[in-house]
Amino acid sequence: MDAFFASVEQRDHPSWRGRPVIVGGNPHRRGVVSAASYEARRYGIHSAMPGCKAFELCPHGIFVKPRMSRYAEESRAIFAIFRSFSPLVEGVSIDEAYLDVTENYLNTPSATLVAMAIRKRIYDERGLTASAGVSYNKFLAKMASERRKPDGLSVITPQAAREFLDQLEIGKFHGIGKVTAAKFRKMGVRCGADLLQLPRELLEAHFGKVGDFYYDIVRGVDNRPVETSSERKSLGRETTFQEDVADIATVKRVIGELSQRVSDLLKERGLAGKTVTLKLRYENFQTLTRAISGNTFICERDEIEPLALTALEKVDLAGRKVRLLGITVSNFFRDEEVAAPLQLEFNFDLPQGSF
Repeated sequence: MDAFFASVEQRDHPSWRGRPVIVGGNPHRRGVVSAASYEARRYGIHSAMPGCKAFELCPHGIFVKPRMSRYAEESRAIFAIFRSFSPLVEGVSIDEAYLDVTENYLNTPSATLVAMAIRKRIYDERGLTASAGVSYNKFLAKMASERRKPDGLSVITPQAAREFLDQLEIGKFHGIGKVTAAKFRKMGVRCGADLLQLPRELLEAHFGKVGDFYYDIVRGVDNRPVETSSERKSLGRETTFQEDVADIATVKRVIGELSQRVSDLLKERGLAGKTVTLKLRYENFQTLTRAISGNTFICERDEIEPLALTALEKVDLAGRKVRLLGITVSNFFRDEEVAAPLQLEFNFDLPQGSF
């Protein structure tokens, strides 16, 4: 979807259409931008930017509090449209998905025609625009989807893939972030044609297992299937302080509050996990995480909070102020673990009559 949160707001508020809309990022309170309309992006505003910075760039912009329940409702309607064309839909986020349309309900061999029909349905029924990328694997489809935004459709055929990848700037490869791109440039790699020259062994030596991924994608190889499972991998909550906090007692109190919120979510969804991850962001926006795993599945506050506090002990707070705190529980039980028989242990050395 194109600038999804902001587009929903512009659709729901017709007077905002054609104007810079910034979702989140309240300029008068702590917070970051969740989404920016394309009109706002012309001023250099982007997601994750501090709200005060967005206000400096565009003081006449429309700053809107996020309505997550509204966006979730819209997302469900859009995903229902996806599934009316193919049963193989893999949600990447609230506003993005991969579809395998090798077999589709239009009974057409053309993935391009399917993409055109999906985009038309979304616009006709939801009043929103979407951009689509069409290709023969997930990586290239993702790359294609970025070429004609907003409200566009792009196709990378097997015949065109080689030229496209050769010319692609290294930082534009999906899966290669800023740090990795900088490392590649130090190695003399500035585009796909340069990356193509590096042997698999060299990439593995510099980047580990992900080196295999880089070796394959520059050759247009990506055999990952579209996964329809929506199994949740983690669940968490975080909070951004109105003012940076240096008081350790306050930090610990908020960890307790977050532990309770996460506990409530876990029990609401019938989940329990073994790993608790503490996320902490300093005043200079440096962010770090510390994870602690136990031997049993947990979902109660009095189980989550001690692990989070143990993780906090691994963080250096001396003289540092905290901007954000978050707690996530992951490593959930699998079906086979739930179904497995439980081996009970008894102490047969108890004195007679103890039962």
